[in-house]
Amino acid sequence: MSKTNESMMQRRVAAVPRGVGQIHPIFADHAKNSSVVDVEGREFIDFAGGIAVLNTGHLHPKIVKAVEEQLHKLTHTCFQVLAYEPYVELCEKINARVPGNFAKKTLLVTTGSEAVENAVKIARAATGRAGVIAFTGAYHGRTMMTLGLTGKVAPYSAGMGLMPGGIFRALYPCAIHGVSVDDSIASIERIFKNDAEPRDIAAIIIEPVQGEGGFNVAPKDFMARLRALCDEHGILLIADEVQTGAGRTGTFFAMEQMGVVADLTTFAKSVGGGFPIAGVCGKAEIMDAIAPGGLGGTYAGNPLSCAAALAVLEVFEEEKLLDRCKAVAERLTTGLKAIQAKHKEIGEVRGLGAMIAIELFEDGDHARPAAALTSQIVARARDKGLILLSCGTYYNVLRVLVPLTAEDELLDRGLAIIAECFDELT
Repeated sequence: MSKTNESMMQRRVAAVPRGVGQIHPIFADHAKNSSVVDVEGREFIDFAGGIAVLNTGHLHPKIVKAVEEQLHKLTHTCFQVLAYEPYVELCEKINARVPGNFAKKTLLVTTGSEAVENAVKIARAATGRAGVIAFTGAYHGRTMMTLGLTGKVAPYSAGMGLMPGGIFRALYPCAIHGVSVDDSIASIERIFKNDAEPRDIAAIIIEPVQGEGGFNVAPKDFMARLRALCDEHGILLIADEVQTGAGRTGTFFAMEQMGVVADLTTFAKSVGGGFPIAGVCGKAEIMDAIAPGGLGGTYAGNPLSCAAALAVLEVFEEEKLLDRCKAVAERLTTGLKAIQAKHKEIGEVRGLGAMIAIELFEDGDHARPAAALTSQIVARARDKGLILLSCGTYYNVLRVLVPLTAEDELLDRGLAIIAECFDELT
């Protein structure tokens, strides 16, 4: 009997816990660049990119070749037992790419959550302090510490009880929801006044562009004031670039556009081109704060993933993907703003580079987030062959994370489907 999405969903429900969500009731069979074909043979345009993992597209030939070559040489030793060159080479290249005119070192791990966990560990060891300030709307992962940092209870930590202590929540600036830069800085000052002395705070962690929170872009003047605040109190600034990294925003790291540099930077997702790799890069003296044996992991910096990441960096150079990102961003932004002009439900088109989102409101009223319409658009687009993602604190944001390698014709087809969905549903 041939496989169908419905039959596969039945098997999934019986075998996989319900806590593992699934946005689209589709089972992928194979993919290429920006298109995915399901088990029934239907092709979809991929505007999700595996949630920002596939900036270089599905199965980029250069990445596939690099992994195939590595597969025949070495798949695993555990770097802490027997080291291998691809790990060191990747760290050297990341050190050169992360913003900051100072000596850097890089730790490789496997997931974004793991990178953030280690960044906090390093910050605590380097400062001798324990507290961390994170922001409203933040998403930093699903492990226990990162769930505490993540600024959204449902669904990520619902029913799991209280998360680890020593975490304090500041306001992320967001003009459309009435939070100014002054409001955000004042919220940090309130933490210092009401909850924890600055000398007890090891780090402030921030996404330069929020991911799950709705693609809110941190204003440059806010980042400058945040950097000054950290310097004043000896607090480390951690930039979580798990979703913004690897060229999504038009520079390899979004902090390159923020006018200031972080002490520690986390990265993952598209750096591996579809293979699981993540890491922390920071000032050498901070990264060396933990004694030998305090950092690492069995699969951390796996040889296959290192080979893939090194190929990703080459693809960015050879195909000039940062320039391509700017072209993709312009095409998407122009198309989405044309749709906005016809539909008052779209309150804002925003983002940085090709990290673009639109926020929906009922009748254009910014006090009434349109979560239901957002969900309907995602479902209708799927029916028409386009894979979209939603996000946002109020579940009312549509985000686009299409591979930077997508052809203009495919981008236009995706935009046309989004336009059709709005025409039919509003």
